[in-house]
Amino acid sequence: MSSVPSLPPLSASAVVSALRAAGCVFAEDEAELILGTARTPTELAAMVERRAAGLPLEHVLGWARFHGLRIAVEPGVFVPRRRTEFLVDQALAQAPDATVVVDLCCGSGALGAALAAALGPVEVHAADIDPAAVRCARRNLAPYDGRSHVGDLFDALPPALRGRVGILTANVPYVPSAEVPLLPAEARDHEPSAALDGGADGLDVLRRVAAGAPGWLAPGGVLLTETSERQAPAAVQAFIDAGLTARTAVSAELYAHVVIGVRER
Repeated sequence: MSSVPSLPPLSASAVVSALRAAGCVFAEDEAELILGTARTPTELAAMVERRAAGLPLEHVLGWARFHGLRIAVEPGVFVPRRRTEFLVDQALAQAPDATVVVDLCCGSGALGAALAAALGPVEVHAADIDPAAVRCARRNLAPYDGRSHVGDLFDALPPALRGRVGILTANVPYVPSAEVPLLPAEARDHEPSAALDGGADGLDVLRRVAAGAPGWLAPGGVLLTETSERQAPAAVQAFIDAGLTARTAVSAELYAHVVIGVRER
């Protein structure tokens, strides 16, 4: 994307033209969001310039829409995808009475926040290896009295959660290492590689989560993670190898593939 010319104060047409010239496919929609978020002409010009330079729209705005919520996001933090709303819906369908929710590899904490908002009063925890992500998750979970933890997967969680988790989400990185350079520039250049790179076959972190999950899930508790269509059979097998009853749920509309594992009662 190219640099942006000076803009007249709060000129909608100028914002659209600048974004279109920079290569934004949905320039009108993005302009509406930027104009609605910017508080001053100076802030507007700076936001358009950052977007035209290739910064993800959500990082420019400071928030992303996810499952009916406005989720705060910051530069360098993984942006929640619309397709991941399907994972939230599957979790709610599988465990509508869950009272303890854990969001591993939480990024912005979008999954934990969405589940807490839908379930009502629950104990919700989020964890990520990236301190910036955990700071962001802390903001998004604050309305639900959620707790956020820095650390590597289960090592980050309070030991008292063992055997009590009703819903465990893990939006793990699942892009094979060799394919990371092929991702769109917005993800490749502006999101942490640890949130994208899943190792040689993309399933390194997923296997670690599956192996550890049974010790943390309550009887009947459910583990859900997102993967690709190609990886789904191997991901299901990893869940089965860990002792979970596993299946795949698919949304053709969102092109989403979610692996669901249940700890039997």
